[in-house]
Amino acid sequence: MKPTLQLKLSQHLTLTPQLQQSIRLLQLSTLELNAEVERLLQENPLLEKAEDEESAGPPREFTTMVSTPSADKPADGADDAAPEAADLLAGAGDRDWGSSTRGSDDDDETFLPQQVATSSLRDHLNAQLALLNLPLRDRQIVAALIDALDEDGYLKTSLEELLEFFSEEIEIDADELSIALKHLQHMEPAGVGARDAAECLSLQLKALPESTPFRGEALKLVQHHLPLLAARDFGKLKRLLHADDACLRCVRTLITSLNPRPGAGFSKTEANYVIPDVVVRKLRGRWMAALNEAAMPKLRLNRIYADILTRNREASNQQLAAQLQEAKWLIRNVQQRFETILRVSQAIVDRQRHFFEHGEVAMRPMVLREIAEILGLHESTISRVTTQKYMLTPRGTYELKYFFGSHVATDTGGAASATAIRALIKQLIGAEDPKTPLTDSRIADLLGDQGILVARRTIAKYREALQIPPVNVRKAV
Repeated sequence: MKPTLQLKLSQHLTLTPQLQQSIRLLQLSTLELNAEVERLLQENPLLEKAEDEESAGPPREFTTMVSTPSADKPADGADDAAPEAADLLAGAGDRDWGSSTRGSDDDDETFLPQQVATSSLRDHLNAQLALLNLPLRDRQIVAALIDALDEDGYLKTSLEELLEFFSEEIEIDADELSIALKHLQHMEPAGVGARDAAECLSLQLKALPESTPFRGEALKLVQHHLPLLAARDFGKLKRLLHADDACLRCVRTLITSLNPRPGAGFSKTEANYVIPDVVVRKLRGRWMAALNEAAMPKLRLNRIYADILTRNREASNQQLAAQLQEAKWLIRNVQQRFETILRVSQAIVDRQRHFFEHGEVAMRPMVLREIAEILGLHESTISRVTTQKYMLTPRGTYELKYFFGSHVATDTGGAASATAIRALIKQLIGAEDPKTPLTDSRIADLLGDQGILVARRTIAKYREALQIPPVNVRKAV
């Protein structure tokens, strides 16, 4: 085959490393962003944190940024990150990077939360064991039982299985283990060392004074008829206890006042704190979004190294020159990240202003495409901006994705947000008569009377999402 030369003109999208970094920073949460910035601060000597009293603005050459129209959608097969190149370069804003976003009411002195020292359930029980006048052998057996408890204070391992854990040299029999269990079950909190829920509640009832009203009936119920109470079979319970409605109601109230998880109060649960990226306030009758300055890394160039590179441009300084460029791009990309978050947040606030005024029942249906069309950004950009980014409002802290959701048709041809429907379901169930709770079909009929067409199965799905039990469980005596 004879070799030939051909010229072919084609276009393709190429993401520079700087744009790749912009897209990656955009999808990071605030905590992940801070971790990434800390890593880059360690690696790049040209980058440093700005002091609190100094402006953390970008280099002088980046203070003026020109908005450009968003690029057209790429050809089929292009990566969904490519349209974000235009989004990230466009409309980064002329906002003063060092200006404060907090109002005058935020000048109060803030204090770091103090962690309260708490003892574990095991430590609490061992402290009580040390005060008991027991022989060393018995104390060791009780200590072994304490070690076998789960976080809720239950002894899930049977005594027969526990006997196998002791060595043959100790020669512990079942009676000794049962006596040790009795010692454990007399400790505080009441109910600890129980093998099941019925025994746990029984131990707590027995710890009450004998003069406690309805104590005897409650003991009989939890020891023999607890499954009937869980099934809300009040008719059969009244026959078995020979009780009327008022008596059964008092017995049930006494039982529900007990703690089915006596050891849970000693478990060390760490709270997950969320740093909001945006704060929403009502100013002059309009809901406005502002960046949370506490969530914004304050970065600047190391001017000493920058001045050295400006005066000396030898080839030996190429590495520092590259690091200088990387530092400039990072400062600019961080700024663009927050500017994009602010633009998207304000668009959400404008579309969902009725939510901020009236709550969840006023939430309107909204999809990512709507915000993308309003701002002239790509839908994938909106998806990245709204993931793991949080908004602090007078009604609470919400992830930006919370304001997007599906819709349900109305009889007038409009649409109602799924979030608003869940709020209506919660309101209806909250106002129902406990003796005759609303069924899912009845809730569907009530919503239909308001013009919202929802199937019974959809009501059941939303109710389960709200962690509201079914009608038979909600029924009271």
